[in-house]
Amino acid sequence: MKDLTIFFLSAFFEILGCFAFWNYFKLQKSIFWLVPGLFSLIIFAYLLTKIDLDTAGRVYAIYGGIYIASSLAWLYFVEEVVPDYWDLIGAAISIIGALIILYVPR
Repeated sequence: MKDLTIFFLSAFFEILGCFAFWNYFKLQKSIFWLVPGLFSLIIFAYLLTKIDLDTAGRVYAIYGGIYIASSLAWLYFVEEVVPDYWDLIGAAISIIGALIILYVPR
């Protein structure tokens, strides 16, 4: 359960960091958006190193599935856009894949 929490926190900080860059480059907001963006991306990368798995590739694969679902949560809560049916189906499939990789005994 601890690892899942870290994965979701990592996703939050990566999305926050990328959103800060999005605001600067895409929406022409202040350059000062880049400062919290950089810190968020550093926190994101650091958090992924705290996952209790031996291989980076497996961590990134699990994270990818969680990132998809987290991005849709960001879409809903921050950008106030309701994900459609296909978004939710895709997110469910990605979460199932991530959980299989994380919890299947090896």
